[in-house]
Amino acid sequence: MSFTLLPAVDVADGQAVRLVQGEAGTETGYGEPLEAALTWQRDGAEWIHLVDLDAAFGRGSNAELLAEVVGKLDVAVELSGGIRDDASLERALATGCRRVNLGTAALENPQWCAKVVAQHGDRIAVGLDVKIIDGEHRLAARGWTTDGGDLWETLERMDRDGVARYVVTDVSKDGTLQGPNVDLLTGVANATTAPVIASGGISEVTDLVRLAEVAATGVNIEGSIVGKALYAQRFTLPEALEAVRKVG
Repeated sequence: MSFTLLPAVDVADGQAVRLVQGEAGTETGYGEPLEAALTWQRDGAEWIHLVDLDAAFGRGSNAELLAEVVGKLDVAVELSGGIRDDASLERALATGCRRVNLGTAALENPQWCAKVVAQHGDRIAVGLDVKIIDGEHRLAARGWTTDGGDLWETLERMDRDGVARYVVTDVSKDGTLQGPNVDLLTGVANATTAPVIASGGISEVTDLVRLAEVAATGVNIEGSIVGKALYAQRFTLPEALEAVRKVG
């Protein structure tokens, strides 16, 4: 299986932005979300990771804009942010996105999460946003502002419920350009049979190559979201795609 790169388009107040460690108020703007997504598509992306930050923080919605973006892309879209009930889930799926990420709802409403996983299968992924505090792996919810429980206990429960895929983020790394937490990603991948997508901290092409090399050894890391490093022009998407293509 090839190692998949998912360029991120995070949307706040109608604009493509990047945050530092997921904190509201740390936004750097990068223009129109559609133009950003089309740029990644032209550069060879097979997936786009599209996030409604306002919905994730509970301060509004960019649902119509995100639906427009999905409708104008020819590549698969992973849609995330504020999907917490039947209505928001159906609205997200109706955009034509390939899958949605559940975050807070998967932590706070386990029964609902299990129900929609049973209904929609691999169109549902779960985001596991991890804060490592005094050696404990805690999950972050509600735009990373509240505690969502123990990572390992939650992972065991979600595996029982049949979650098909996890998007794993070390919150301390996100938007910092300091490299991914490979130990965390490997630990989660080894604790579940579901594939894991890495998120947070990518700064150089070598970070992606390292993850692809770990995946090539049999660790179930399927791909990586790439955000700030692309926007900061640390490397181009074609460069990254070519580098990971050479692994294995």
